[in-house]
Amino acid sequence: MNKVLKYAKDSYHEMSEKVTWPTWSELQQSTAIVLLATVFITAAVWVMDFASNQIMKLIYSFFKS
Repeated sequence: MNKVLKYAKDSYHEMSEKVTWPTWSELQQSTAIVLLATVFITAAVWVMDFASNQIMKLIYSFFKS
């Protein structure tokens, strides 16, 4: 039990005194970057999905009677 308490105390000490937390403006900037990257990656995946769907439809149309 002593190990668990020591771990909790050490964790609290590290999080409160040793970690450098971002400022509000840094946090907003990072959030905006993540949001833009998410939108871009989502759009890229949608384009690849749409293109592969169209290509598969074309290939399947060759084998229809």
